[in-house]
Amino acid sequence: MASSAAEHDSDDGMDELMDKFKSHSYSNAFKQDNWEEEFDKIPMFMKKAPEEIDPHQYPELACLQAMIHDEDRSPEEQAKSLKNEGNAFFQEKNYKKAIVAYTAGLKKKCDDQDLSTVLLTNRAAAHFHLGNMRSALNDAAAAKKIRPDHLKALIRGAQCCIELRNFSEAVQWCDEGLKVYPADKKLQDLRASADKHKRAAERDARKAKVKEKKLHGEKEALLAAIKGRGIKLLQSVDDLSSKEVTGAQVSLDDQGSLHWPVLFLYPEHQQSDFVSAFCESSCFIDHLSVMFGEELPPWDVDRKYHPQNLQLYFEHEQKETLYQVKPETQLLEALQHKRFFVKAGTPSFIVLVKGSSFTKQFLTGKKIQGL
Repeated sequence: MASSAAEHDSDDGMDELMDKFKSHSYSNAFKQDNWEEEFDKIPMFMKKAPEEIDPHQYPELACLQAMIHDEDRSPEEQAKSLKNEGNAFFQEKNYKKAIVAYTAGLKKKCDDQDLSTVLLTNRAAAHFHLGNMRSALNDAAAAKKIRPDHLKALIRGAQCCIELRNFSEAVQWCDEGLKVYPADKKLQDLRASADKHKRAAERDARKAKVKEKKLHGEKEALLAAIKGRGIKLLQSVDDLSSKEVTGAQVSLDDQGSLHWPVLFLYPEHQQSDFVSAFCESSCFIDHLSVMFGEELPPWDVDRKYHPQNLQLYFEHEQKETLYQVKPETQLLEALQHKRFFVKAGTPSFIVLVKGSSFTKQFLTGKKIQGL
């Protein structure tokens, strides 16, 4: 009978408990307006792992993470868990966090060579997607050292070499792989691509070498022509390019004539003219007639700059001396003067108006000599 009374008490207690549930709502139940958000906090149903795991916000996930990194487990088990964690980040394209996980797995230094190889090749893939080609290649090489026949390591190494434009090395990676996997389509395609780029790079290198040799020969001939004429350069022989915006440079034509970039300066108006190719056999008046022909420059308000009304000078670099050049003089004659030095690859001449007040003032105190 006592047993019957106990059972009766238990039943009564259950009835009371059920009645309590009917009148009190469950405190941890999902709310209708945010059940999807709460559901997503459960590790089994998560669509994406959070960037940072807050133990208060994600207690279950924090617990699982602690289990993953439990130091009581063997290095192999820990490394495998870290590999899986890295793979999850990789699938989410969070390659930086994947690298961190794979690196942590490698630091466990487990004896499972296959697992170490996978960790290295997976980290190489993450580096590859981030554009860290040198790091990716290092990981692929380390994986190949452990497992020389590891297909993914061989493919990744070849890909990295191509991206780094080390085409010869890429071909070597492919050849090593094709010895083991002669029918692998990926390796075959990579080798074909690497070989194509290698031959193109070699062709471009040959063309560049021929071009460099030709330019060197042309430069030597140019310098010989300048020296042979007795023309003196103020700057280094390696700096013959004009400092003007045009970048014009003295050149030697097929007939053996030099063409110089020449600068005309008009100090009265702070203006200038630039002739990019003044043939050494041409006279100054030939160009002055073009520059000051029927249409005068807009800055010549007083219309004073006529070819027959102009005087030309060049200035000695070290002394306050001007050397007058007749308009009928050839350029070569002026350049061969013992006091003329070509500066910055560009001969320059001062142009003044005869008898003007500015000219008289400009020439005051200067020593004038004829050509």
